[in-house]
Amino acid sequence: METPGIAHPVILRGQQIELHPLEFASLDALFSIAQDPAIWRLTSVDYSVKENFYPSFTAALRDRDTGKAYPFLICLAGSGEIIGTTRLLDIVQEDRKVEIGVTFLASRYWGTGINSACKYLLLAYCFETLRVNRVQFRAKSNNVRSRRALEKIGATFEGIHRQDKIEPDGQARDTAFFSIVKAEWPGLKATLAA
Repeated sequence: METPGIAHPVILRGQQIELHPLEFASLDALFSIAQDPAIWRLTSVDYSVKENFYPSFTAALRDRDTGKAYPFLICLAGSGEIIGTTRLLDIVQEDRKVEIGVTFLASRYWGTGINSACKYLLLAYCFETLRVNRVQFRAKSNNVRSRRALEKIGATFEGIHRQDKIEPDGQARDTAFFSIVKAEWPGLKATLAA
């Protein structure tokens, strides 16, 4: 099966990175990247824990089959080395909107422009191929690193949803919402491409 509107397999290529579909065969390689504890310091879920990682990413593959999500591997262009993951999720065709999230990179690639390159490929695909009107992003409200990364790519901060989600420890968390809409994409595209 394939995600409605998305012709599987989708491979997005840029100068620095390529996005390839996540597959069951690549879960172990991705889990080895998730072992870096620095990645999870400000997040809700610690995917370095096998019991968190495998059920979540297996569910993402099932969600691809039902049209709810499309998970990718982030790979270095040329070598194909897996350095992280990202996902299209909450795909709502009738409202022409999608969310980009569940993104993580090996910490050695932080601050290298890889995240912006990744978002550029995904945003171009969403606005130019899928023809969506809205792409949204979420971050834990106190995750300053993620929020700055979203601001850096030009996403608009829309506010905080208080007690939006229950954390694995049972505590309620506040979530920061950001978006980019279709009319903003041409200007942002030029900025991100630069």
